[in-house]
Amino acid sequence: MSTPRAVFVLVLFLASIVAAGCTGAPSPAGVPTPVSPAELRTVVEDATALAAARGDAAAIAVFDTDDLSGGQRLFAFDRNGSLLTSPNRATPPGPDRSNWSDPRGLPLVRVAGAVIADGGGFVAYVDTAPANGTGVPGAPDAYVPMIAYVAPAGERLWLGASVPLDTMDAGGAVPAMVDLVERCAQYGRTEERDTTLAAISDRSGPFVDAAGHYVYAYDTDGTLLAHPYLPGKVGTSLAERRDAFGMQNIRALAETARQGGGYVVFIWPNPDHERREEPMTGYVLPVDDAWWVGSGVYLGEVTDAGAAVPAPAS
Repeated sequence: MSTPRAVFVLVLFLASIVAAGCTGAPSPAGVPTPVSPAELRTVVEDATALAAARGDAAAIAVFDTDDLSGGQRLFAFDRNGSLLTSPNRATPPGPDRSNWSDPRGLPLVRVAGAVIADGGGFVAYVDTAPANGTGVPGAPDAYVPMIAYVAPAGERLWLGASVPLDTMDAGGAVPAMVDLVERCAQYGRTEERDTTLAAISDRSGPFVDAAGHYVYAYDTDGTLLAHPYLPGKVGTSLAERRDAFGMQNIRALAETARQGGGYVVFIWPNPDHERREEPMTGYVLPVDDAWWVGSGVYLGEVTDAGAAVPAPAS
């Protein structure tokens, strides 16, 4: 395969369970090797081709060794969400992971299953940050965003490959978004609250950037305080809002802010794509104990590919 050895091959949703195998290997200089969306997709497509050519049992036997892609290994799952093989021997095959979520509450198995049912594609999630080690709440760097490509393999299997988002974000959309949130949080700590909320609400203000990213503000109970494009929702509690997969997005963001801030991946309608549901990598920070600010980047901005998430099967 042409994909660099730095791509650790795995199905997306076991990242926090199999922590040792979920990040791109650092280069000698300590910088993750860049990986393109096409390279990540190729890893999975080559693996599914192997399954088709040699059969499920033969493919799984290869996936469970060091013989594929220069030592990389694939996770293999059946369509019921059961683990069939894993590169981490501490995670034995067999258990049903169909209800597994990432550390911020994204119902990852169900999201991946919907994408698989639609033929495969890119998904995102968060995982324990290697530098942080344990994902201890209270540190904005406790978790890092990941990008995966998942696809069906025959009638029984599905496979995936993932890398840290920062190895694929060639345009720097996520760091720019994080900088926007950090500047706004700092602004809110030095200026009056009403002044900060007015600046957030201003579409021509300092917290709407040239790429169209913007900051929003909520109180800790999930009531919207400021938003440049949803002024009619200001003063409304969105704490009980659930997406099609059951995740309470605003509650997850608010809880992350309460714990000190950081990344959250969630499904949100994209107004630029007819409000279709897409994965968004969000970043939030508390301003003080009463309110917080955040922003986000849609997955398609990083992959330059369609990233819609179909509704789950009923």
